[in-house]
Amino acid sequence: MKPVILQVEGYAKHFELHEQHKLIPSSHNVGFTVRAGELTALVGPTGAGKSSVLKGIYRSYLPSAGRILYRDALGHELDLARAGEHQILELRRREIGFVTQFLHCLPRQATLDVVAQPLLALGVAREEARRRAAEWLAAMNLPERLWSVSPATFSGGERQRVNLARGFVARPRLLLLDEPTASLDPATAERVIGLIEGLKAEGTAMLAIFHHPETTRRLADQVVELAPPPAVEAMLKEIA
Repeated sequence: MKPVILQVEGYAKHFELHEQHKLIPSSHNVGFTVRAGELTALVGPTGAGKSSVLKGIYRSYLPSAGRILYRDALGHELDLARAGEHQILELRRREIGFVTQFLHCLPRQATLDVVAQPLLALGVAREEARRRAAEWLAAMNLPERLWSVSPATFSGGERQRVNLARGFVARPRLLLLDEPTASLDPATAERVIGLIEGLKAEGTAMLAIFHHPETTRRLADQVVELAPPPAVEAMLKEIA
């Protein structure tokens, strides 16, 4: 059996509306494992908190409860829910990648440099980093004439190709994917699915949310179904 990279136990996230003295639940009592070379998919209805789980692991959100046990490249176990900011930033730089639904980058920065940035942060020489970035942009079928242009001018699908290339280029040990193929045309989505399969074969552990159930069926080694927290579930029933 492949080694466990990530173990989530009793994860919960709620948001506090201070002025209204209300708590808005997002995720509730979530638990699962992610193994090296495998993809765990999160599924569930709107309001189940799938994206908030990914953001809690990446620590874009501070979890409200639970443990997020990550085993690093040296074999040390760390609870990401309680780790210091410096530790989290170092893990993001070296081991944990996150492809969100939106591309965030410096304005007027060339696409090639946007994709090369994770490698530069690891100390890879600029020429080598740009060479590897070019390989991933080519793999995403982004025209070479766009590589020197800022992705701020691109279409949604083009920006997502850049986003994916940047997320894949450093080959993180743990890769978080939030609907990575949602804005892609079918041919590019198929290409990305093949690249994800390649990263899995190289040993990358993945936790993903997919827009299409068929993609989940094709790629997932394990499927974890999330249910909305009780308060959210009641609210959704009222709306229905």
